[in-house]
Amino acid sequence: MTTLPTGPGTPPPGCPAHQAVPGQDPASGLPVLYGAEFAADPHATYERLRKEGVAHPVELAPGVEAVLITGYETALEVLRSPYFSKDARRWTALAEGKVPADNQVVPMMGWRPSLWFADGERHLRLRASVDDALGRVNPHQLRAYVQRSAGQLIDRFEHEGRADLVSQYADPIPALVFAQLFGCPDELTSRMAAACVRMMDAEPAVAQAGGGELAMCLGELIAMKRASPGADVTTWLLDHPSALSDEEMIHQLVVLIGAGTVPQSAWIATGTMMLLADDRFASDLTGGSLTVADALNEVLWLHSPLSNFSFVYAVHDHTLRDRSTGAETAIRAGVPVLISHAAANTDPVLDIGAGQRAANTSHLAFGAGPHACPARDTAGVIAEVAVEMLLDRLPDMVLEVDSAELTWRPGPFHRSLTALPVRFDAVRATSTQPPVAAVGEPTWNPEPAPSSIPPAQTSTRKPPVSEPRGLRRWWNSLVGSRPGR
Repeated sequence: MTTLPTGPGTPPPGCPAHQAVPGQDPASGLPVLYGAEFAADPHATYERLRKEGVAHPVELAPGVEAVLITGYETALEVLRSPYFSKDARRWTALAEGKVPADNQVVPMMGWRPSLWFADGERHLRLRASVDDALGRVNPHQLRAYVQRSAGQLIDRFEHEGRADLVSQYADPIPALVFAQLFGCPDELTSRMAAACVRMMDAEPAVAQAGGGELAMCLGELIAMKRASPGADVTTWLLDHPSALSDEEMIHQLVVLIGAGTVPQSAWIATGTMMLLADDRFASDLTGGSLTVADALNEVLWLHSPLSNFSFVYAVHDHTLRDRSTGAETAIRAGVPVLISHAAANTDPVLDIGAGQRAANTSHLAFGAGPHACPARDTAGVIAEVAVEMLLDRLPDMVLEVDSAELTWRPGPFHRSLTALPVRFDAVRATSTQPPVAAVGEPTWNPEPAPSSIPPAQTSTRKPPVSEPRGLRRWWNSLVGSRPGR
């Protein structure tokens, strides 16, 4: 929560003109996208803002102003418009020192020489290298990577009867999979996975140190692949006609692993939570009308992992017009404009009901326009197989607490759970991991992450309120009967 200022000049307590308004910064009067209140219920903020129009001045952190787009149609317009640039060097407040370089949001927003911050021909060149490299990934091999990584992680906690599926599963598994896609050897895989987990830390210093370690790992990997190429994404990027420099290579890989870890972890954890907590999902899955992939697509509509992102900057002062009301919003050049994927996906103008979301992929969770996520299909396979493996290996898994007691990580950009405690029978299941023929055989096996979950008491078992009645043991038959993607 933001601490109110004190000292000379501070308005006296109780002054009506200076009463703190819930969800607003008392100094600027702007709605805030940070703090415990926003993390607990961001959609309340989106609903308030949506009533005022489709674009709104907000604070991303104390003193960091931006414009938030909450309307679906306006979001599409901005994402596809040539009047907006991705080049973060246009951010006036940062360039003038009004936003310090060490501000907590700068690591996500600051310019880097990657495709994410490029426009025009340079973006096309960098994007082509990523598209072509990912296009060479064998989807069956990718599924095997996920299955093996998932099996290694589940092996470590299945005897315990309890686990935190965020720290022990959803957080590490994307990094493990990407390490295999990149062709990392064992030792480098361990370091890179650990660095990615540190990058997810809420403490800025820890996250920054994790980012530095990741860059070092990627530099070593690039040198290794230049000397000894393999059948992997790193080698394919190095061999691409775009002729990427080492600096460009590092930042291309950073974009891939950055976009593929924190949002991917959030997608896996939130999808698992909804499958365990929502009886509607359980009923539709057992009835055969809903697949795991359908349920995960519903998560993208309701809890977009990258809830507010896709930063752009108006090339010149620009006016956005609300098509439904005719209201206009002036956008100054140099002010960050970000898309609220979460608000746009729940915009009432879409009129998409619960029964339609599962099969509808027109959400903006992966962005849109020329900078739409290039790894959408890759991310879908990782999330789907990761959840299927949990359901297959831990068929009696239930939430340890009521879903209303779960908490979310603070911050303006991601919608991700802080923890997902589950309980299951502490009986070893037979691993179904297939052998994987790949460059490097990761044996990632660090010390288990600290957990606040107490030791399991398996002698008595009282189902929590989140457990759907009589619907636990069917996960195995559901997953086992489903054809591969």
